[in-house]
Amino acid sequence: MSRKIGITLGDINGISAEIIIKTFLDPAILEYCTPVIYGSVKVLNYYRQFLKIEKFLFQPIRQVQPNLALKKIYVVDVAENLDRVEVGKVTENAGKVAAMALEIAVQDIKNGLIEAIVTAPIHKEAMKLGGFAFPGHTEFFTHAFEVENTMLFMVHEQVRVGLVTGHIPVHNIASSLNADKILNKIRLMYQSLKVDFNIPKPRIAVLGLNPHAGENGTLGTEEQEIIIPAIETAKKENILCMGPFPADAFFGSGNYKNFDGILAMYHDQGLIPFKVLAFGGGVNFTAGLPIVRTSPDHGTAHDITGKNKANEGSFREAIFTALDILKNRNEYAQNHANPLKIHKLKSETE
Repeated sequence: MSRKIGITLGDINGISAEIIIKTFLDPAILEYCTPVIYGSVKVLNYYRQFLKIEKFLFQPIRQVQPNLALKKIYVVDVAENLDRVEVGKVTENAGKVAAMALEIAVQDIKNGLIEAIVTAPIHKEAMKLGGFAFPGHTEFFTHAFEVENTMLFMVHEQVRVGLVTGHIPVHNIASSLNADKILNKIRLMYQSLKVDFNIPKPRIAVLGLNPHAGENGTLGTEEQEIIIPAIETAKKENILCMGPFPADAFFGSGNYKNFDGILAMYHDQGLIPFKVLAFGGGVNFTAGLPIVRTSPDHGTAHDITGKNKANEGSFREAIFTALDILKNRNEYAQNHANPLKIHKLKSETE
């Protein structure tokens, strides 16, 4: 079944257009999804010519209709007067185009016109110049769908890493943590692993905040005061949860292979090891949303824009991950709506 997947163009001065074009040069992907690109016809044509790629064909449309023909590529022009390309530069226009694409895609998915959203990379400085009020995609989607608890969840076949805190300055990390916040992220990861990734009994590892996970209070007290209490409460809720683990030894020893999900306290603690292990093939998934949203595991790469060096692998994985999650959510809903299937699933996993 071909799903209608919304794709936001991202930063028009970065590699976003290139990775989108390269992804859909393979016609086989249209057997699985019908892409609706929110962005600019002129920008896509510019990069197609600039990179000397002739086989990328698409159909411009003003708005998405419920009866779109499947297995075609569609482009919704969101900003005809703001699509000036300045390769590799940070500009206000680039931020405005990216923001408009996001806003229109969200309205369309709320109206049932598309089934998931895959976001190409944005440049945070350009977004700020363009008046975007959020630190990143995760915060934007959290606000757009009025959800209290979401999580930046980096996923790969070898490792899945979620974050308690996201795009905040390092000096604010410790003060922003508390036991309830950590517990809510554990619960969210557990539910996402079950529903979105079809893992019946997820195993979750929780990392410490301080070096050596605090050394029993010698190097910091956050582990004893807030992280361990959160873990203990999760265990009482029958969540298979262990930690806190010292982050360096946890990844260095390969212990990460023993868990279905890993909860890191802050951005670099989780994303540095993740990108070392999975860069170019990992996917950023926003857990906790009522809709499915994914993106590649890299940024706008202004330094290589227009040089035909961008690798589309992670973007392609973001599309297939979105399709898999849609399938898993549908199966989970069907199974839990049928008491006989629920009983069968419990029997098979006991």
